[in-house]
Amino acid sequence: MNTRTRHDTIIRTLRRTATATVDELAVEVGVSRRTMLRDICALRDQGFVIHSECGPGGGLQLEPQSVQTASKLSVVEVFAVLISVATMRSARTFPFSDLADSALAKIELALPSEKVRELRALLDCLHVGQLSPLQDISDAGPVEPTLLPAFELAFLQQRLLRFNYRDAKGKRTNREVEPQAMLILAPLWYLVAWDPSPGAFRHFRMDRISSPTVIDGSAFRRKRVPFDDDVCPFKELR
Repeated sequence: MNTRTRHDTIIRTLRRTATATVDELAVEVGVSRRTMLRDICALRDQGFVIHSECGPGGGLQLEPQSVQTASKLSVVEVFAVLISVATMRSARTFPFSDLADSALAKIELALPSEKVRELRALLDCLHVGQLSPLQDISDAGPVEPTLLPAFELAFLQQRLLRFNYRDAKGKRTNREVEPQAMLILAPLWYLVAWDPSPGAFRHFRMDRISSPTVIDGSAFRRKRVPFDDDVCPFKELR
């Protein structure tokens, strides 16, 4: 029985019985007591509320209203929520930011530690700033939905990203870059990447990127993105 099947069996058993001991659950799924204790800890990390009572008649009890919620969310889904809140807050159009921060903190607490590490790694790549009123946004369009999942893999595993790009003059080119950061200057979104060919940072408007592909077997080292002096000039970026 693999781990996921075992966890499903434990939850089903706890739902149909008022109380079950660790030893009873271990026999039910065919593992040692030590493994069962690890499974219970893992289920709690996933968001299930499992009470423990000592003494005769005691055992493990599953909170009747307990459901797995945040653990079903992927890292990229939680990251998308965080991006949305951060963007609205920077635009000063979100009056309930404190409540949003509290809700997001609870989601993070319910996430497995591995997902939390990945989420924080993605957050390190996110920068939010203010768009200059001189910036032309008349041609701003939608961002391709496949871009964020591609970013998740490229940023977390430090893989090269290949995509088609249309510049400000409408010229189309194929690019292969090292993703370094995401820059949000609502309503414009940019991928900040290191372009190995000229050996320089480049800003790519996300609404001009199409067909993103993460290159297998590629790897690169993260670089410090020079945001301190000038997050984004108002002139047209590449």
